[in-house]
Amino acid sequence: MRLFNCLLTVLVILTTVSCTGRRTNNSSQNGEESKIIALSFDDGPNTSTTPKVLDVLEENGIKASFFVIGQNINEESSKMMLRAHSMGCDIENHTFTHTALNTMTKDQMLDEIAKTSAIVKSYVGEAPSFYRPPYISTSDEMFQTIQMPAICGQGCDDWVAEVSAEERARRVIESAQDGQIVLLHDFEGNDNTVEALKTIIPELKKQGFTFVTVPEIFAKRGVSPQSGKMYTHVND
Repeated sequence: MRLFNCLLTVLVILTTVSCTGRRTNNSSQNGEESKIIALSFDDGPNTSTTPKVLDVLEENGIKASFFVIGQNINEESSKMMLRAHSMGCDIENHTFTHTALNTMTKDQMLDEIAKTSAIVKSYVGEAPSFYRPPYISTSDEMFQTIQMPAICGQGCDDWVAEVSAEERARRVIESAQDGQIVLLHDFEGNDNTVEALKTIIPELKKQGFTFVTVPEIFAKRGVSPQSGKMYTHVND
């Protein structure tokens, strides 16, 4: 009987070690899947391309960030913002008129940002936390004046009509990094980007990337984004 009890104890120990080993392996796999990336889209909202982008995001069960132009927001296009927000996407600021900020006075810059933030908040209930300067045209005065973190992002020239969907996808996939923000566009008629997303998202998922929003990419890395700075990567 004592011999049986000893054997039983040894068996329990071996089983526990084996299970622990399997848990450790799973933790390693989860570590490999911990890469995060944020897709962001400029120049919406609209009722043509924006809903197509949202369809692809929804089909793949992911969320993204939308940097909207204030003057593009109306009763119809605002429904796209509301849909995006309901999916867990965030709505950020791409100015009111999409004019280069480095050509403006301080008051004009502030007006561009304030008007868009107010309109966004009136529809989705939350004001933007980030802005993206049109054309990524910047100045020291812009950084000193606008008290929000600026976002650039890794682009793929997807505003150029001649760049095919396949080429856009290739560029995004090859340049993808953990902690990166990707710059894309959902302006009217930009269907090549919609098609590129159908390749980009599944492929990056295979590579272990999780898709998050711009605010989440900072929160998940414990980084507090600063005004007066521009980010393409969470560690910029």
